[in-house]
Amino acid sequence: MVVDSYKWLPGSFANYYRALPLQKADPLPWTPLAKPIEECRFSLVTSAGLYVKGKEPPFDLERERQDPFWGDPTYRTIPRDVKQEEVGVAHLHINNADLEADINIVLPVHRFLELEAAGEIGSLAPTHYSFMGYQGYPRNTDEWENHYGPEMAARMKEEGVDAALLTPV
Repeated sequence: MVVDSYKWLPGSFANYYRALPLQKADPLPWTPLAKPIEECRFSLVTSAGLYVKGKEPPFDLERERQDPFWGDPTYRTIPRDVKQEEVGVAHLHINNADLEADINIVLPVHRFLELEAAGEIGSLAPTHYSFMGYQGYPRNTDEWENHYGPEMAARMKEEGVDAALLTPV
């Protein structure tokens, strides 16, 4: 699947963002697994803007439309037993139709349940997480780094998560 991060933006905004220089983070952080994968509990994390309809509100797209230099820093929780029809997508920078047809593209919860049943992973955590990958320009990750990220990490620790699969979009 080809992802055009700018497809859903007005042309002038898309051209502006395409012209921005990319920043690289070096070195990449890496922590090896402390135990075999067959014993690990996994949580899934995506930047695709997923939410469970009727459980939590969608990401704030109206504010982003009014202020294209702002991005919603909050996150949403997705339960392990979520059904496809329960999931909504609120993201202005990707084609939501693909994700509404199959969330496993960006949050492979159903595939991981199959891995759990087959004994190929230890278990799938009760809770998974979605946030909005776009954090404005210039990028402002202060709220994410100081509040939402640590809160999400603490929740994972409480659930005994050993590893997280990140699916950026």
